Amino acid sequence: MKTIGLLGGMSWESTVSYYQAINEGVKAQLGGLHSAKICLHSVDFAEIAALQQSDNWAALAQILTTAAQSLEQAGADCLVICTNTMHKLAPQLQSQLSVPLLHIADATAQQLIADGITRVGLLGTRYTMEQDFYTSRLIQEFGLEVVLPSSAQRTLVHNIIYNELCLGQIHDTSRRVYQDIIDALAQQGAQAVILGCTEIALLISTSDTDVPVYDTTAIHAQAAVNFALA
Repeated sequence: MKTIGLLGGMSWESTVSYYQAINEGVKAQLGGLHSAKICLHSVDFAEIAALQQSDNWAALAQILTTAAQSLEQAGADCLVICTNTMHKLAPQLQSQLSVPLLHIADATAQQLIADGITRVGLLGTRYTMEQDFYTSRLIQEFGLEVVLPSSAQRTLVHNIIYNELCLGQIHDTSRRVYQDIIDALAQQGAQAVILGCTEIALLISTSDTDVPVYDTTAIHAQAAVNFALA
């Protein structure tokens, strides 16, 4: 079994989901008392969020590169960034590593294609929805069409993530907001919706909407399991 390097803490709420899903995935395949071999480097999300808000991606790249290299030095055979947003820096991190970085958008796109989805809605932080590092990868490398919420809806989605979900707060009113936005994306032709922030699955599950939703945390975690056991 290979060792998985988790770069987490962004937020720790969703990193818990990664740790649980990866260990459950290994146990499902190997049975018995088996669990995953994991190295975890968890950052202080308050520092990360402040740098995001100030648009200081150079400082963020330095912090995450140092963390990623520490995981490789600790024996990790791959890197998993436990957040969609910080995949903005995936190319910089990969260039400083000799082990592979398992990209969350790639794993998600591969699952969408396998399921015959060609037009997909995207929910996430404002960075993920509005900058092109994520959508361009889905479009250019996988040929998917991407539908985004309106500007006002993007603000709602972003604020609920940072002001509630990253603090472990789950509110039914916010779930209804997300449900309405998912319905609006479906009306625009989205065949499914990517839960493109690792905290969103804490609020929305497949039972909350008739539209198929793709939990990037679960998909990414399974990709890590597949790598470790290949």
